[in-house]
Formats: sequence, C-alpha cells, structure tokens
Amino acid sequence: MAPLKSWLPIPADSDFSLSNIPFGIIHSKSDADWRPAVAIGDCAFDLKAFAAGNGFAKLKSSSFSDTKELFAAFAQPTLNAFAALGRPTHNAVRTYIQDILVEDTKFPELLKDNEKLRDTVVIPKNEFKTHIPMQIGDYTDFFAGINHAFNVGTMFRGPANALQPNYKHLPVGYHGRASSVVVSGTPVRRPNGQVLLDPAAEPKVPTFGPCRRLDMELELGCFLCTGNKLGEPLRIGEQAEGAIFGYVLMNDWSARDIQTWEYVPLGPFNAKNFATTISPWVVLADALEPFRTSGLPNETPLLPYLTESRKDSFYDIKLEVDLITPDGSTTTISRVSAKNLLWSFPQMIAHHSVGGCQMNTGDLLGSGTISGTESNALGSLLEMCQGGKKEIMLAGMDVRKFLKDGDEIVIRGVCENEDVGRVGFGECAGRIESAIQL
Repeated sequence: MAPLKSWLPIPADSDFSLSNIPFGIIHSKSDADWRPAVAIGDCAFDLKAFAAGNGFAKLKSSSFSDTKELFAAFAQPTLNAFAALGRPTHNAVRTYIQDILVEDTKFPELLKDNEKLRDTVVIPKNEFKTHIPMQIGDYTDFFAGINHAFNVGTMFRGPANALQPNYKHLPVGYHGRASSVVVSGTPVRRPNGQVLLDPAAEPKVPTFGPCRRLDMELELGCFLCTGNKLGEPLRIGEQAEGAIFGYVLMNDWSARDIQTWEYVPLGPFNAKNFATTISPWVVLADALEPFRTSGLPNETPLLPYLTESRKDSFYDIKLEVDLITPDGSTTTISRVSAKNLLWSFPQMIAHHSVGGCQMNTGDLLGSGTISGTESNALGSLLEMCQGGKKEIMLAGMDVRKFLKDGDEIVIRGVCENEDVGRVGFGECAGRIESAIQL
C-alpha cells in the first residue's frame, strides 16, 4: 500500500503527513480562541471551524451515534473532551479527515471545492500558535530505559549494583509535577536550590544557588484518554491499551546537583519540578500501529498482572537530540530508537493502577530516559559526560558537560517505511534562561 497523497501541498519530508493526523490545540493570530486542530504539512486544520461549517456531515461510525458530543468536544480549549470519547472515535475521526483530504476524495464538496470553508479551516504556518494539548491532572515519570538506568547506577554504585533488585520486576516511577509541564518553545528557567559542593566534607552542609549541572532527558510521553474507577485496576491487554490516547516527545529537564543532595530517601523533588517540555501535537496510537516492535528483553519472570500476550508493545521511533549553543551552532548529540525500553506503556498503566489508583483523561506518563548502548545514542548529558569526567565536543570546537544559559535542546522523532510513509512528532524544544537571583 502506497502512502496516502493529499490534494493539499504537503512537503515530502513533513512530519505531518496524511498518514499521521496528529491532534493539538492552537489559536490563530486573528483569533485568540484556543481550539482543537490537526497538523497537516505546515498547516493547522481547524476542527472547530470545520465542525461549524458542517464538515463532518458525511461522518458515519459505529463508535458513536450522535455527533453532538463530537462537535462539543471540538469547541473546547483542550483535547480532553475529545480524548474521553475513546479510541474508536479517535480512529473514526482520523480516518474521516484522511478521506476528506486524500487526493481522490469522495467528498470534494466538503472542503476541496469549498473555497470559503477551506480558507477558514486551513491555517498556514506562522499564522497560528500551539499550546499544551491536554489539561494534565497528574503526571508520572517512569524509569523504563534500562540502558540509562544501568549507566547512571554504575556511576554511583558500580556495575554489579547498578540496577536495584526491583528494577526488572516492576516499572519504577515517581509522581511528577503537572503544573510545570510546558509546550515546546517555552523558555526554561535555570532553577535555584540546595547543592552539596563537596560530598566528602564533614559535616555535610549545602550551599544555595543556581543549578550548576543542568541536564536534559530524552523521553517519550503518553497521554491517557480514558481511566478507571477508584479501586478498579486497568488490566494488561485491551484495557491498558485502550486507555492510551497518543504520544508526544518529552524533555524531562533535570538539575543533577540539586537531585544528588535531595533525592534520598523519597526521590526527585525540586530537581525535576521546575519544567518538563513536551511537543505540541499528540500522535494517535493508531497512527503508530505500523511501527510496532519489541522492546529490550526482560528474562525475569513477571507476575501475571504485568505479563503481556503480545511482544510488540513498543515503537521504532527514530529520535534525535540537537544542542544549539547561543551563537547558533548546532550539534546532534544523540540518535536512538524509542524501542530501547524495558517496560511498555501498557505495563506502566497496569502497574500504576494495580493498587486501585484512579487514572484519568489527560494523565501524562513519561517513559524515562531513552538510551542505547552506543556512545552516540545516550539520552542525557549526565551519561555523555560520564558524570562530569568527560567533555562533550560540539560544533565550532565548543564543549559542554552540562547546559549553559542560552543553550537550546531540540528533540525530534519520526517513524517511516515504504508502506505508510512518514509519521513524525515535530519538535520538542526549550532554551535555558538564567536563574533568578535570590
């Protein structure tokens, strides 16, 4: 099957092909109203305007009998109402939009030949701004990248004790701060905090000031569309899979020196809660179906509630990280596949809810740092500089161990094959601003 072709001019190298149809929230320069849209090439496709113009008149689906709920969802300033309608509805809408935009559409009267509605619905690049796509009630960050876990554990405990005894038995995670999740392009302020400058000194007395070891973490984020009642877990398989709305790129910024002093005994706190950046467009789980693959092997026998019947619960998403210095010099510092995880998102969901924890529409889960085994496939500066022992060479003979003010991190992700074409995530970008003086 050849990739779908649209009557709209979509660049061949666009992340937002007709095979993708990712959902997000925008406002245009001429209208400050936040509303749902999908990304098509360089344009945004305004779903609120399309619904108001009777664009969904030909939509028929067994997943819903009344389009009023759908129209109401597209009038909201977040994707939560649409996400809550469930995956069959998401797929029906995605397929319908493809049918409207495909080169030989059966419904040219709805948009292709309707210049007035087309001019309202199709918003060119530079004429709209993206926002956080979901209202995030809760954010949980996992630690599913075993290569990262081993590399960091080795720095502190040696290779023999790098992984904690529980690591291969359950998806380790911690509860993050939803209020500081920001959309790509939002500046990231260097945090202040307590730092122990000399770990060998006695007594151990910290100093206070700006973080000196500011790091990035390459992650994949997962938004939930449906949840569960309190006390009723989401079971591995159809329930956990069905709870997934879609995926975004994520940068879990980390203040390593603050983290080292504060994380015992309860884990990260101020070192992680100052900012987490995500890409603006949610790539639906159905768009990634052709790119399913296996993750990293786990030979440890798992308890039944974590045992998956299928082995392809991961995705071969090609991830890249650029570090851009204040003078504009760009260096690609990492290339790695998202399949380098030990735990899948369905396993994370099953474990998260197994005790009866209520999951909700809009909840965000992070994969944890994704690293490969090669030196050019690491997901954090901490690993690249080996805990500060090694300088990272950049373009223009510049070097880094950790991030400086003015540095920008840009994460990209794309899947591609001959049958489907290109399905991309766009960019997840953030530039470091100086700390506030306290």
